Amino acid sequence: MTAWDHSTDFLVVGSGAGVVGAVRARALGKDVLVVEKSDLFGGSTCMSGGVMWLPHNPLMRREGVPDSVEAALRYFETVVGDAGPASSPERRLAYVNSGAEMVGFLESEGLEFRRCEGYSDYYSGVRGCEGGSARGRSIEAKAFDKNRLGPWRDRIRLGFSNGLTVYTGEAGPMMLMRTRIGLAVLARVIGRTALGRIRGQRLVSNGAALTARLLQILLRQGVAVWLESALTDLVVEDGRVVGAVVRKDGRDLRIRARDGVLLAAGGFARDKEMRAEHSGGRPVSDRWTSANPGDTGETIRIAMALGAATDLLDEAWWMPSWLLPDGSPSMCLSERGKPGAIIVDAEGRRYFNEAVAYQEAGQRMYAHEREFGGALPSWLVVDSRHRGHYPFGMSPPGRTPKEWIGSGAMKRADTLEDLADQCGIDPGGLLKTVERFNGFAATGVDEDFHRGEGDHEKYYGDITHTPNPCLGPVAKPPFYAVALYPGDIGTSGGLLCDESARVLGTDGTPIQGLYATGNCTASVMGRKYLGAGASIAASAVFGYVAANHAAAA
Repeated sequence: MTAWDHSTDFLVVGSGAGVVGAVRARALGKDVLVVEKSDLFGGSTCMSGGVMWLPHNPLMRREGVPDSVEAALRYFETVVGDAGPASSPERRLAYVNSGAEMVGFLESEGLEFRRCEGYSDYYSGVRGCEGGSARGRSIEAKAFDKNRLGPWRDRIRLGFSNGLTVYTGEAGPMMLMRTRIGLAVLARVIGRTALGRIRGQRLVSNGAALTARLLQILLRQGVAVWLESALTDLVVEDGRVVGAVVRKDGRDLRIRARDGVLLAAGGFARDKEMRAEHSGGRPVSDRWTSANPGDTGETIRIAMALGAATDLLDEAWWMPSWLLPDGSPSMCLSERGKPGAIIVDAEGRRYFNEAVAYQEAGQRMYAHEREFGGALPSWLVVDSRHRGHYPFGMSPPGRTPKEWIGSGAMKRADTLEDLADQCGIDPGGLLKTVERFNGFAATGVDEDFHRGEGDHEKYYGDITHTPNPCLGPVAKPPFYAVALYPGDIGTSGGLLCDESARVLGTDGTPIQGLYATGNCTASVMGRKYLGAGASIAASAVFGYVAANHAAAA
């Protein structure tokens, strides 16, 4: 018999959105332990927008937003298609049904949400895609005062909002800072932030708000949370996972988990060897990723050593990114779809709809590189109207940091020919492309790639611009360009699980006592990203599912 140093019912490895599994297990009367290898709580979720894409959720129903399980499954079918066992019909149904149920449960535990009105599903309105919601299925946690966590208030990983209490669902309209719409949102954000500071609050929003609220519930429930405690192995007896080995304070502790172990510890975006092994020959670089520094894949490797099956290991949550003067990546989200912007290859050719969902944008970059070359890097080219009207990275409209130009991170020229020379783009090809594109901008119809037809594309466009919120001429000098790479916010392939979140062995049968969720698993979304917060929602939902199954087993 194994000698145990600590015993619990349900062991959760990782402290991102998957800790919903811990909250649920404790509510079902189970003893729960959460272990996190870093010195901060929150994982990749804390660094994210904190949005969750959840069809037919209670907030939608309360606000009269039309949706149904059937529409959500139709959306899965027409967008994701056949993506293998990771996105089986059973897993899709479990995701949709359990997700809506989970929201009601978390609200009953005191977690407050708000809808992201207008944050459209990423393929809503796109040709050939059915069942999407133009008003959006995404929700996010309301802002939270970290002071309510007491001594834990400084143990939350930092978010990305630069001290502003801004909701992710406000980001789209706030980008229109030179319009009444954008100024109204900006004023609301500044007012909310200032009022919190006057009151002595330490308000956080986005992913930090979600993880802080989950931590508050865990602490209230009396759940033990161990930081700086890394999983090093799983313990198996008679073919069942019965516990784990966790390294804490320099000691290897054997933790018994009577009901099961839930792996929710992220992917392998920061592991050079794993990325190279599973890249399928595509160029990858840890310089391009914006993932959590702890995204190093050991949890996946430990499960694989037990015979766990994997899928989609070549896939990631791609995010086109450019490199700042210090070499760190800056995610390129809204800039791509605004009027006055195009993406071209080394020949100066457009090759996809610049405003598509970020995961697909990365996939298009790799596909073009593989077939034609010249896409790594690609070049995001904008004119002065774009630079004067819209934010770029963390720089507000009309302000281009001198170090961007001086370092060469951003190119600037008075003519497109000079800009092409600086970037190594074929000048003739760029001029021809811009001439054709500017014609599309005038008519409002992108005859090549249909930019601006999808609802999400319009959301991140400029709704005050006509006739197409995503199309405007690249015409006003000086012109600017940045080299664009297929960055990412984490990997999206990993352990293969069934609809109960049980990890499957290579023979297709569940490994008893072992559950997994989040970026250490092969995504239920397959190779698509269906809407804002799809990855975080799946992590939370299948954590919830795992807790229910483990408690009933």
